[in-house]
Amino acid sequence: MNDTILKLTNVESYYGPIMAIRGISLEVARGQIVALLGANGAGKTTVLKTISGILDPQKGTIEFRGQPIQRMEANRIVAMGLSHVPEGREVFPFLSVRENLMMGAFLRRDRDGVAADLERVYGYFPRLRERLQQPAGQLSGGEQQMLAIGRALMNRPTLLLLDEPSLGLSPLLVKEIFAIIRRVNEEQGTSILLVEQNAKVALETAHYGYVMEVGRVVMNDSCARLLNSRDIQEFYLGAKEAGARGERRWKKKKTWR
Repeated sequence: MNDTILKLTNVESYYGPIMAIRGISLEVARGQIVALLGANGAGKTTVLKTISGILDPQKGTIEFRGQPIQRMEANRIVAMGLSHVPEGREVFPFLSVRENLMMGAFLRRDRDGVAADLERVYGYFPRLRERLQQPAGQLSGGEQQMLAIGRALMNRPTLLLLDEPSLGLSPLLVKEIFAIIRRVNEEQGTSILLVEQNAKVALETAHYGYVMEVGRVVMNDSCARLLNSRDIQEFYLGAKEAGARGERRWKKKKTWR
């Protein structure tokens, strides 16, 4: 990829003595949406936490906008223009919708810019404007996801990390959320690293994709090619060919290129 905004090289992270990601290397090009796919426990969330500074890698390098950020404090990474929307949304339930959004702009001092970005977020998520004074904990799951993304956008990020934005949402809301993700990418040029178990919607949204298994990247390619991959169709898209024969073939693979 050219004009890389994020680059991981041979990154390893642990939870105590347990290695969660094993020599991960990946790139996100400026202005692209990159999908990170894999089953539960593959290490996808750990990758995002390691990038955003929640976890420190034991080995490897992470470069954001050409600067090494491994072991950098999370608040400094945020100040560089990286926002992380965690799995489960994690809004502040007792703060109002507006207060939650303003928390996303905590490090900013440009009042006019913050006001303009608030209006932009309301444009993406009109329901948030309708509920400005309502405690975030009273919102529906879909509205909380909108709030979590809106809060991240208030940092005006150049790179947005999204962890399972479709989790627990109806198909109609998933369609709405991913349409907004595409708009943010197209209108603001925001680069996005997307972790998502709904492989079909992720691959239809993103430009490039990586597939993880047991802490390793086992496949990467353009999303158009991944969508046409027999392995992806069988094991992530529920194609009819999937069955015992395909599962045995999957288990025999040591690497997947």
